Amino acid sequence: MKKNDAIKIIETLRSTYPDATCSLDFTTPFEMVVSVMLSAQCTDERVNKTTPSLFKRCKTIEDYAEIDLKELEDIIHPCGFYKNKAKNIKLCAKQVLENFNRYSS
Repeated sequence: MKKNDAIKIIETLRSTYPDATCSLDFTTPFEMVVSVMLSAQCTDERVNKTTPSLFKRCKTIEDYAEIDLKELEDIIHPCGFYKNKAKNIKLCAKQVLENFNRYSS
């Protein structure tokens, strides 16, 4: 797929669904990534009840990369599949930091 094709698809989606919104609560792009990861096999409502404490604890991508795995598991436990999700959230944060030199949320 070329960039122009992707732009056309996005334009078509925007015109077809002009009032579409995301039901997940987030304030930064990385919070959105985390919310989407947590939403797998989980309701958006449950994710939105779980993420406030997570986002309060982890304010930067470094926080996600450095948080103790057990602590992260405990916070996201209500979303289910918490062991895999915690491992993947930490891995994602580390990869963003290593591959894109991003040091902020």
